[in-house]
Amino acid sequence: MFALGSQAACLGDQATARVYKVYIVPQLTATQIYTRWGPVLEQIGKETKQCFELIVPTSIPQFESDLANGKADFAYMNPYHAVMKWRDNKYIPLIASSEPLFGVLTVKKDSKITSIKDLNGGKIAFPAPNAFAASLLIRATLTADGVSFEPVYVKTHMNVYRSVVRGDVLAGGGIQTTFLAEPPELQSELRILAETKRYTSHPFSANAQVPEVIRKKVQASFLALDQSQEGAELLKRIQIVKPMTVTYKTNYQPLEALDLEKFVVKSAE
Repeated sequence: MFALGSQAACLGDQATARVYKVYIVPQLTATQIYTRWGPVLEQIGKETKQCFELIVPTSIPQFESDLANGKADFAYMNPYHAVMKWRDNKYIPLIASSEPLFGVLTVKKDSKITSIKDLNGGKIAFPAPNAFAASLLIRATLTADGVSFEPVYVKTHMNVYRSVVRGDVLAGGGIQTTFLAEPPELQSELRILAETKRYTSHPFSANAQVPEVIRKKVQASFLALDQSQEGAELLKRIQIVKPMTVTYKTNYQPLEALDLEKFVVKSAE
């Protein structure tokens, strides 16, 4: 059982003096994140003989602020965070899921909405302004198609889907992995209206201040964890399926050409 709250104490090698802070973008509830990430970091920590402190900020904007201030030694961030923070504090992408990332725009299953044009003038829920596929990509697509809408930011992907089911909003933005992680009974109440293009998924990244030898050990440990069935299951729970090595230049620099900067909200709550 992992402690709940703002952070969890040393995961991994209890004997080491150095503690590395690992920040996870809060797509899910803190309880879910601790339950899923705790065992992974415990295993990675033991393999690399390092100690990790798992920290879950209260919101995605808070997560962005913490990264901007260089608080994280390691961080699981969305792809556009990788673009933003590479410019600021030089977070270095290490690994990501081999499964591509794409956004999904959901509506109630029995809704009469059949195209995104039908959303014109309505309220649409998003987890946060700067969530990449769940918010930035979808908002950019809607704007490009001339759809006017009122964004409602509800902090987590879970809240997005439930806002749609309750009828608080006409539609909601999420990503395929968080949608599929929902209980079948909730999924059955929703319908995917549209999907975005595919991109390399969320990178697990390291602050450039972390020694290269440690970065490489952590990277190798993630890749090795996938070699056992038990390890692969642990990784699947944190939405990293068949981890692959990634680099900023190859996997995330191309996102700069999407011109999403105009949709980024600085220090947004």
